[in-house]
Amino acid sequence: MNVPRDHLPRQFGVTPAAAEHHSGEGGRRTIPECQVVREDVLTIEVEGIGAYSLMWTPTDEPPGDVGYTAQDGVLADGNIPEALALAAGFAFTEGIIDSLSDIAAMWICHERPDVVNLRLTHPDEANVRRRNVVVNSSCGVCGGREQLFDGVTCTAPPVGNLRLRIADLATIRTAMQDRQRVFGATGGTHGATLFGPDLQLLAVAEDLGRHNALDKVIGRHLLAGRSFAGCGAFISSRVSYEMAAKAVRAGLEVLAAISAPSSLAIELAQRHGLTLCGFVRDDRAMVYAHPQRIID
Repeated sequence: MNVPRDHLPRQFGVTPAAAEHHSGEGGRRTIPECQVVREDVLTIEVEGIGAYSLMWTPTDEPPGDVGYTAQDGVLADGNIPEALALAAGFAFTEGIIDSLSDIAAMWICHERPDVVNLRLTHPDEANVRRRNVVVNSSCGVCGGREQLFDGVTCTAPPVGNLRLRIADLATIRTAMQDRQRVFGATGGTHGATLFGPDLQLLAVAEDLGRHNALDKVIGRHLLAGRSFAGCGAFISSRVSYEMAAKAVRAGLEVLAAISAPSSLAIELAQRHGLTLCGFVRDDRAMVYAHPQRIID
């Protein structure tokens, strides 16, 4: 549980709010400024397709004029801006694009820092399930049961070279949590990390929305031009169908979580060769699908 603390340092992804603290002994006191997670709107305008407004948490400093082109790659100082990473990850796991080569250009400008413009290489070939929608922080996908399964395709089928122990997952979990600055201040974000065959952390992100956190790390890896072969992900939330679908879409081999999976997530993982772990605690976990990648 997040305990309000006075005089916390300002940071991106956090905003102040007044609250009244009630104790079990009947006492109460006013906290004039405690820290809560910031919720904002990021709109992804896909030319020729439609607009998608995501409820998200910006955790980095606004990047100014940044973008991506197929010819030059990411045009920004330092790391890949998280707004571009989220937009690319969302477009990828939503099925709007199949690979980085499907993006002709993306950009953000000073005048509209809450909008990412995305231009596709071949917009007439895009596989679009929904257009002009608002995706909230817990939003999933719509459709009948078999339609859900039929709509998920692997863009990079698992190659089978990832092997790890449950204790490795616990180490990855701890490393992810150590990097969750906004959660440390607010207790209000989900975390996600992408790791490689050597178990090194490749990307870490946090967001109010668990879907956004996973899309951020997938998008950052995609924009870096790296392969997803032999990769896995750890998330701080439950594993719903849509979280498993994002992992399958990226071709991940392992998806592990602090909490429980849903029945549809397990079925999807079983169908697509995804090792699915839940309730990861130190040296304990439940493995619900494809346990062959978990070694003693």
